[in-house]
Amino acid sequence: MNYHNASIDSIYKALLDVRARTLALVEGLSEEQLMGKVLSTVNPLKWEIAHAAYFHEIWVLRHLGGQSAVNEKADELFDSINILHEERWNLPLPSLIETFEYMDKVLQLELELLKVIELNNHAKYFFLLALFHEDMHNEAFICTRQTLSYRKPNFINCKESPDLQNDISIHSNEDIQLPGGLFLLGAQRKDEFIFDNEKWAHQINLSPFKMAKFAVTNEQYLEFVEDNGYHKERYWCDEAWAWCKKENLGHPVYWKKDSDGKWYEKVFDQYLPIELHHAVIHVSWYEAKAFCEWSARRLPTEAEWEFAASCNHDVKHDNQHRQDVDYSTHDMDCLNANLDCSNLGTASVFAYPKGDSVFGCRQMFGNVWEWTESTFKPYPGFSPDWYSEYSRPLFNKAKVLRGGAWTTRSRMLRSTLRNYYSPERNDVFAGFRTCAKK
Repeated sequence: MNYHNASIDSIYKALLDVRARTLALVEGLSEEQLMGKVLSTVNPLKWEIAHAAYFHEIWVLRHLGGQSAVNEKADELFDSINILHEERWNLPLPSLIETFEYMDKVLQLELELLKVIELNNHAKYFFLLALFHEDMHNEAFICTRQTLSYRKPNFINCKESPDLQNDISIHSNEDIQLPGGLFLLGAQRKDEFIFDNEKWAHQINLSPFKMAKFAVTNEQYLEFVEDNGYHKERYWCDEAWAWCKKENLGHPVYWKKDSDGKWYEKVFDQYLPIELHHAVIHVSWYEAKAFCEWSARRLPTEAEWEFAASCNHDVKHDNQHRQDVDYSTHDMDCLNANLDCSNLGTASVFAYPKGDSVFGCRQMFGNVWEWTESTFKPYPGFSPDWYSEYSRPLFNKAKVLRGGAWTTRSRMLRSTLRNYYSPERNDVFAGFRTCAKK
């Protein structure tokens, strides 16, 4: 959803939709499950759903609408900037019923404001900022359910899709030659809603490179595991090796092998046979790098990734030949990507051939977030937006991921969107694709 197609009606429906998804993601969980374990990678769900509503209150109701606080204790309870992560389990949180009442009151006031405010670009920005923030927390809620082994959620308006293992005759993950050249990396000033770390487009000169058509599959990654790749220090940098030993890993965190030598993967609260043709998921940047060392390959830079996802064949030296992908304008049923939880899990890497990039790379969007080589840094000309803590705290600390996962909402996805996590995170919905070494 962008400024051009964001109307009162479309924003209204999107706000109802995201809140319905939030509530569906905690439906049926016990009070104990809603608090969960104290972990650095998750929040207590009971706190986090209220925080998502609080973000709407801060930026839409208070900042944009000039309204007073909905709940006088909200700042003390739900402000993620000023409340330490580990303290969120110890707060005097309201009951679940009171939490839902608070969330609904914020939503109703927001919908009322939407009907009367002048919906110019300034106003749209804050409505969309709050919407996309809750979308991102929805993805985090799903991640929490996976981390804590909760049952598979029942999504509203979500359907199980038929088997999508088309093109199964394609057995090799062939390399595609990309020409490189001058390229504008990042968002341009004429672009629609963006986050501050996408500012601003700047010219770079890419050398020609070869990128794999598909993301790395479970089958490919299993070869690395069964070659004892997790136990061979030469494939890991010092920092990664120390992490691997500390975590006592011999395979991806959610994999296990039975006594008959068969491999399984934990999907929420159950172990299922590994789908060999699906993209490997829940691997860290460290693991992706180790696989690349083992296979004599490398990760793409984020510039190479964005080029492969958004450029035409007719690349010239005038920076005009972008074919930016913006999934926000698509109807969910017409998407050529595994997004919006439409499959409730990963799909075969051979699926969605109609979504191939111009160069022929498949599933650049959806299925799994893809690690890149790049460290998360500000672009030239960066300046923080209103939500100034969105990007800056993780500059020079995190690694960049691109493309979205099966959990990502299509309405916020586009070629320039940057995601970022620290390199040891193997709980998120991340995989990777590789490039040939230059």
